[in-house]
Amino acid sequence: MNVSFKTGFLLMGFSDERNLQILHAVLFLITYLLAIMGNLLIITIITLDQRLHSPMYYFLKHLSFLDLCFISVTVPQSIANSLMDNGFISLGQCMLQVFFFIALASSEVAILTVMSYDRYVAICRPLQYETIMDPHACKCAVIAVWMAGGLSGLLHTGVNFSIPLCGKRIIHQFFCDVPQMLKLACSYEFINEIAVAAFTTSTAFVCLVAIVFSYTQIFSTVMRIPSADSRTKVFSTCLPHLFVVMFFLSAAGFEFLRPPSDSLSAMDLIFSIFYTVIPPTLNPLIYSLRNEAMKAALKKVLSKEEFSRRMVYVKAIFNL
Repeated sequence: MNVSFKTGFLLMGFSDERNLQILHAVLFLITYLLAIMGNLLIITIITLDQRLHSPMYYFLKHLSFLDLCFISVTVPQSIANSLMDNGFISLGQCMLQVFFFIALASSEVAILTVMSYDRYVAICRPLQYETIMDPHACKCAVIAVWMAGGLSGLLHTGVNFSIPLCGKRIIHQFFCDVPQMLKLACSYEFINEIAVAAFTTSTAFVCLVAIVFSYTQIFSTVMRIPSADSRTKVFSTCLPHLFVVMFFLSAAGFEFLRPPSDSLSAMDLIFSIFYTVIPPTLNPLIYSLRNEAMKAALKKVLSKEEFSRRMVYVKAIFNL
């Protein structure tokens, strides 16, 4: 493949063998479609069902939208590269990919922290819940989540692409991964990126501490509840969220905090999939299977009566 790298990079992806490239494209396409359908279903259910218009589901809807955007940053480009047998990505595309990837990942950590605080207030301070988590506070929290993510994305993108590069512009990953890109930097030229990464990591650690504190208080309160049914109900809403947090942060932490190496192993690719592809795909399944309110709302939306009612409403709109 004769490609000039002066205006872009070469993404090595998973394999040079054509059959494996096709297999990767098919598997990623199936996963991508499942993630899109699952997250759109969550957004639709929460929007249509009035019983789910509460802070917890308001934040869950935004998490689903984040997941939908997050997986769309890397996977479609990777599918196209595999199908066309061309791993080239332009400088502009790579910059956009880094910005949106960092911004959405940071926003996801932030909203998971907000969701854990919401559960803490609901369970540990129920009498003050409506006062603390009022609609204005929820909107401000979501705005802060998006602003924090955008700022993080701008910092990483600005600093990362101002670093002089030495050697071939080959990235051993299926997307423009910042740790892999730093390997292309000239010696001692990426101190600013290290400083930004340290700031981002510290912020993520603060979020993790806040989440752990919230759930420590939650579990302490739950264990004092005498009713087994009430404890089960609380756990059904809290455990899925805790699993999502631990899965996402542990996989991302392994990738960004491990010592850099000159070669990319299969384990590196697997862990990159764990924090880029798996969470947006599994989150809708995790939240719907363990949440009775979500399952009831899903059955209602998919019922023949509800479908017929919606069709009558749509026909009435078109007849206006």
